[in-house]
Amino acid sequence: MRKGGILLPVSSIPSKYGIGTFSKQAYEFVDFLEKAGQKYWQILPLGPTGYGDSPYQSFSTFAGNPYYIDLEELIGKGWLTREECEACDFGADEGYVDYEKVYLSRFKVLKKAYERSEIGTDGDFLKFREENAFWLGDYALYMAVKNSFDSVSWIEWDEDIRLRKEGAMAACREKYAAEVEFYEFQQYLFASQWFALKAYANEKGIKIIGDIPIYVAFDSADTWANPELFQLDENCIPVGVAGCPPDSFSATGQLWGNPLYRWEYHKETGYEWWMRRIAYCYKLYDVVRIDHFRGFDEYYFIPYGDTTAEFGHWEKGPGYDIFKVMKEKLGKKAVIAEDLGFLTPSVLKLVKKTGYPGMKILQFAFDSREESDYLPHNYTCNSVVYTGTHDNDTTMGWFDALNRKDKSFAKRYLNITSRKDVHWEFIRAALASVSDTAIIPMQDYLGLGAEARINIPSTLGNNWKWRMLDGQLTDELAEKIRTMTKLYGRG
Repeated sequence: MRKGGILLPVSSIPSKYGIGTFSKQAYEFVDFLEKAGQKYWQILPLGPTGYGDSPYQSFSTFAGNPYYIDLEELIGKGWLTREECEACDFGADEGYVDYEKVYLSRFKVLKKAYERSEIGTDGDFLKFREENAFWLGDYALYMAVKNSFDSVSWIEWDEDIRLRKEGAMAACREKYAAEVEFYEFQQYLFASQWFALKAYANEKGIKIIGDIPIYVAFDSADTWANPELFQLDENCIPVGVAGCPPDSFSATGQLWGNPLYRWEYHKETGYEWWMRRIAYCYKLYDVVRIDHFRGFDEYYFIPYGDTTAEFGHWEKGPGYDIFKVMKEKLGKKAVIAEDLGFLTPSVLKLVKKTGYPGMKILQFAFDSREESDYLPHNYTCNSVVYTGTHDNDTTMGWFDALNRKDKSFAKRYLNITSRKDVHWEFIRAALASVSDTAIIPMQDYLGLGAEARINIPSTLGNNWKWRMLDGQLTDELAEKIRTMTKLYGRG
């Protein structure tokens, strides 16, 4: 069945306290999706953000972002007062996240809530801690110890705790017991609130599309607690790191810096860690988009210490074997393969063998110099079409910056006669395509320009900040989206 959906990060939902949360506005967005005839809400990774505030560089692949905890619910429980929350400086601009101010204020009020909660005697909390013991204890201890070392990466900690020596681990667990419980408390609140929101969406017929980055951050509980999973030396220093080679978009390539997997070890263990990771994702989401799918076929190895990605090389990944095991252990799951960029025949073969739909990005289609696979007339049904993703400019921003020849091509192809219609004609082309699923970023439905861009890859400072404003979701907009969605058989 043909379906449509909207891409909107949780962080971009309006709220009183500096960043989107699992608040009443999140529930109102779900109501909007229902009114607009949508079947999917796509979000970005939900993990706690680390370096550069990127959800793709998280302190844990299992933990949730404490910024998303709804403070209003904690006020309702009597663990916080409204005055305490309103006294915090979460940033003055409702249209953008000020991560520094959110960081400085959020943990202060959460600590007050924790101290008043008496959570250590709560049966539901104790059950949550037991059920998530396979990751929760390591994550909470990691964060507690990290704070004691002024938040530097674990590779700079004292050797005994950096290398997880038994005596040091026991001493830290005792010394930081209260801080560990505080981080467990945050995760309990996050999970309770997120699963309630997800259940509400599912009851409305809305499924959640979540994101699993292929790599984890080096500065993460995952790497610290499981060094055997990664290509690290005896001192836990990476041998090589992840990225992408130079291309037309970047002369020096992309240096992501994530540790690379020891795929032979993973295979020997039956991909045990990966199966746990993926199974947990399917608790959080209904559909999983696997970021950088190409990395399972071949991964780009950049020598550790290089300052660019120019001198890396490709090495073989696990290929179909990991997906074969996944299907055997977890059953048939809904997956979107992020198969963007330069694709070799072996990558294309892998995507085809899995049967997973790949991605089609309309903004990639309009190169007047050559025929593109991203033009709608070249799509197949087993695909997911987007006007753009979180890594692209908004459609209006992209169109305004387009060169004259490509802009002329796009106008002719989409029958654009007026600038004010640009975003709607792009949306129309996506919805009208043969792709089984069409996902449109919320900014495109709102007709916003470059000021609403989510991320510019390989840059720091201005990413992941855009927020929707109260009042932008109207009944008129919902009806217009619904009408167009039904017109193209996606209702």
